[in-house]
Amino acid sequence: MFRRFSLALLFSLLSLSSLPVFGQTQSSAKPKPHVVVLSVNGMELDVIRPLLLEGKMPNLSSVIKKGAYGKLRTVSAPNCPRVFSTIFTSTKPEEHGVTGFIVGGITANTNMLKQEPLWSMLSKKDVTVGMANVPATFPVLPVNGYMISGMLTRGKNCEDGVLCAPKLSEVQGGDAVYPSTMKAELLKNVGDFYIDCERMPAAGDLKGHEAEFIDSWLTKVQLIRDEQTHLFDYLLDHHPTDFTWLGQSCEDRTGHWLYPIATYNAGYNPKINAVRTEAFPNQYVAFDKVLGAVLKHIDENTYVIIVSDHGIKPLREFEETDPHAHMDHEKTTPVIAKHDFADGDDVPGAFFAMGPGIKHDLRLMGFEASVFDIAPTILHIYGIEQPMQMRGHVLSEIFENSDKAIAQK
Repeated sequence: MFRRFSLALLFSLLSLSSLPVFGQTQSSAKPKPHVVVLSVNGMELDVIRPLLLEGKMPNLSSVIKKGAYGKLRTVSAPNCPRVFSTIFTSTKPEEHGVTGFIVGGITANTNMLKQEPLWSMLSKKDVTVGMANVPATFPVLPVNGYMISGMLTRGKNCEDGVLCAPKLSEVQGGDAVYPSTMKAELLKNVGDFYIDCERMPAAGDLKGHEAEFIDSWLTKVQLIRDEQTHLFDYLLDHHPTDFTWLGQSCEDRTGHWLYPIATYNAGYNPKINAVRTEAFPNQYVAFDKVLGAVLKHIDENTYVIIVSDHGIKPLREFEETDPHAHMDHEKTTPVIAKHDFADGDDVPGAFFAMGPGIKHDLRLMGFEASVFDIAPTILHIYGIEQPMQMRGHVLSEIFENSDKAIAQK
């Protein structure tokens, strides 16, 4: 079990008294690469492309011009904990142990990891690590820096941790912040922010109040996004780390029930789907502003990687006859778009990267990149050898003058 790795890491970190708790490396050490990862749960390229052409996502457009981008092959039947744990470990779901939202009747959590994740590998190599709002990181584990959990965090009125939004002060059933002393600092300087995006309203609540509920729900989503942006600003300002991973999840939640489908798509309900047709595309416009806030903290020597675990598409003709196939994870909200199709190629994720030595305006065609390749590529940037258990390879094709041999496994 990975728990053996995390305990060993904790003892190792406690013994490194010469290393600070947050952010800074020893002044005598050679500066390490600076990498910032911004992950988006369920980024859909088919919705983003028109927004880029219309100039509504200037920050992402800038990243594309300065770097490489393309579709990201995901796993079969992709869902958030299943794919993010694959990204963490570069191993198959059946190998790392987090196969879905619920595993063996228990909400997916980090105690289930059977393979060592990226943040542990980096920490052991004295790379300082900062993570915030990344899905499937609850309860938090020791790192050479800080970790604040994201989607699947349990809390008050959210005991199962699935599709809900506990505040930092309401977290239950495990730690949401490492080190624990950082929690009071965040409450004082950032506020009692929501850990994740709001749960979707139930069908019964919506009936007869569709427009009212949609508007109030979207207002709450923006509040949560604003709080998370404030959190990111604070962390990047006050706790800089060599490797930083920040996450966003509201886009996926919105897409499930407010995807801009046509009248002929399965599940179309004009009382819901004709009310705010711009709601889902606007989530990406809002995300672009979050990206802009993050980019203010980076320079030309920083690697920026934007990655999504999967896309999201309208319901397909091969959907099951089970009535719950058209409902969300809680079996309460009617959904019109999904991502956990058996064939993950139907809903690919997205990959964008820029930084020192990365080619400019390079489009990766087909599925040149996969979720298995993210961790090996990040390890490569830090000069850390890829462990044998990893299934992916270094994305050598995105680098100028790269040695193609490093892509062989």
